[in-house]
Amino acid sequence: MTISRRALAAGSTALLATPFIKPAQAQTTLEWVAGALGGGWYTMATGCSQIVQEANPGITLRVVPGGGVANPTRVHNGVSQLGFGLDFLVADATKGQEPYREPHTRMAHAGVGWSPTEHHMLRRADGGPTDMKAILTQPNLRIGCPQTSSSDTLVLAKILGEYGSSFDAIRRGGGRVVHGSYNDIAAAYGDNQVDYLYVALARPAAMIMEIGRGRRAATLVEFPQELRDTLSAKHGLSQGIIPAGTYPGMQTADVQVTTMDTVLLVATSIPEDTVYRIVKTLIAAKPRLGSIHPSMAAFDPAKGCKYPGAPLHPGAKRAFAEAGCTV
Repeated sequence: MTISRRALAAGSTALLATPFIKPAQAQTTLEWVAGALGGGWYTMATGCSQIVQEANPGITLRVVPGGGVANPTRVHNGVSQLGFGLDFLVADATKGQEPYREPHTRMAHAGVGWSPTEHHMLRRADGGPTDMKAILTQPNLRIGCPQTSSSDTLVLAKILGEYGSSFDAIRRGGGRVVHGSYNDIAAAYGDNQVDYLYVALARPAAMIMEIGRGRRAATLVEFPQELRDTLSAKHGLSQGIIPAGTYPGMQTADVQVTTMDTVLLVATSIPEDTVYRIVKTLIAAKPRLGSIHPSMAAFDPAKGCKYPGAPLHPGAKRAFAEAGCTV
């Protein structure tokens, strides 16, 4: 069959006139469970999700409120695909230890160090033992700590367990345990109702600073290295220091402490490339993280992959390897 030049020209014109249609990019919508509305985790997740979505138009992240104990289970069960967790609770969830009923095998991590928090223990400055073990095992101990379900108090319970004690044992020994808000237990210390306090707050903590300006002197207690190592190995907690000068009048040097850190959890069902893109974007945005929440300024991509409490997602492993972090 012979095709005329006019037909060929018309066909060419039609091809040139046809616009190029770019294939639609696949959309991925994921739920990110954070903390209470208005709290630090919720602020952090909202800011991070915006950064990720700006750089990855195909990814939509929806932030919902949650909590430290519940978040690992939500991710494990696929209710949320991403979530923030506390290092020691994530480790317990992975193993299926209390407060969890089964090993959380459908959950991986995508980095640690997003928001480190120092544990503080204060003691009366006018006498009594100064060593943490001696303090916590003495008869007639009077100590204040937050509500029983708080992360602070859950860690204190683990420490007491390492020393063969418990809150019930303290009470049986003639002591007193006061639970309450940070303001409540600070007031209890100032009013001489307790002699020791245990809290987990990012430094410098306003509550601790206020006690330092109060009428009853207090001193920071150092965490023994053996205890810190045990808490890290058995419960996934981190280690750090409260630098000298952080709390004038309450310390004369650096104070070695246990810290708990924020872990980014991801469901194992999320494709490797999706997690890679999310983590790579957040690593690249490190200079912006401190403006989302001051505690996030401490995030170090070179150490972010080094968390033993849960398996590292392959996508996160690839992103961190490019940033110089390998496990």
